[in-house]
Amino acid sequence: MKRYRLLTIFALGFWVLSACAAPQRGGGPNPEHGFVTLFKGIGHLILSPLQIATGLLEGVSSLPYYAATSLNAINEGLVKAQAKITLDDTYEGAYGKRLAQVNPEGDTGEVFRRMKHASEYFQKVLKQHGVEDAQHYILTSIDTANKDGFTLFAVVYRPTDAITVIDKYDGKTVRKFTREDRLFYEPFREDVNGKPLDKIVDWSGIPTESYKTQKEQAVLLTLSANAVASGKSRSDYWNAEGRWIAGEFIEITNQQNKKVEKALGLPTI
Repeated sequence: MKRYRLLTIFALGFWVLSACAAPQRGGGPNPEHGFVTLFKGIGHLILSPLQIATGLLEGVSSLPYYAATSLNAINEGLVKAQAKITLDDTYEGAYGKRLAQVNPEGDTGEVFRRMKHASEYFQKVLKQHGVEDAQHYILTSIDTANKDGFTLFAVVYRPTDAITVIDKYDGKTVRKFTREDRLFYEPFREDVNGKPLDKIVDWSGIPTESYKTQKEQAVLLTLSANAVASGKSRSDYWNAEGRWIAGEFIEITNQQNKKVEKALGLPTI
C-alpha cells in the first residue's frame, strides 16, 4: 500500500508539473490547457477498491478519476462498497447487457451525445432499480464552456414534462420547452411565475473528454443513479451555475477537484 501511494504521488507530481508548464500559442501560460492536461494525467491513475468506494460518496465530481480503472475493477469496488446500483446494474438497465457480455472497453455501440438521450438511459437504470417517478429525473448540462473543454453537469428532479421559464442568459425572454427541446435539459430554479421548479440531486464541472466513451458514460450514469438512490441533494448548484456562465468554470472545477483529491487521499494541485 505504501509503495502504491508513493507511485501515485510521483505520477501526480509529474502531471502537475507538465500541466503548469503547458505553453500557450503566444508563448505565455495557458491555465485552461494546463488544467485539461492535469486531468489527463490523473486519468492514468488506477484506483484502489477503497478509492472506488470513496469516489462513490463524492458523486459525479469523481468521474474523471475512474478513467483508467477497468470496468470489472470498478464494479467489484462498488459491490464491496455496497453501492445501491453497480456498473453491472447500469449495463443491464441502460443497454440490456450484463457486464460479462461486453468487451473490456465496455463498448456496445450505444453512446449518447445529447442530454436528452443520456436522460433516457438514466431513467431506464432508475426504473429497473424501482425508483419512484424515475421518468422525472433528468441529466442536464450547461455548455457555455464546452469550447474550453468543460461542461457543468447536473442530476435533476423535474416534476413536469413541459416548462415555461425565463431565459437564463438574457434574463427576460420567456421560453417554453418540452422533453423534445435541447434546452429542456438545462436546470431551471423556478418557472416564469416564480414557482420552484428543479431539485438538484448532484452536480459537477467536468472535462467534456471525461464522458466521451460508453465506459465513461456508464460510470457517469452509475454515479448519478446512486446519488438519486441514496437521497442526495445539493443546494449549492445555483450559485455555481451563475459563476460558471460568467466564466469562472476553471475556479469551480479546481475547487471541486481539490475536494475529490483530498477524499481519495491524493496530493492536491
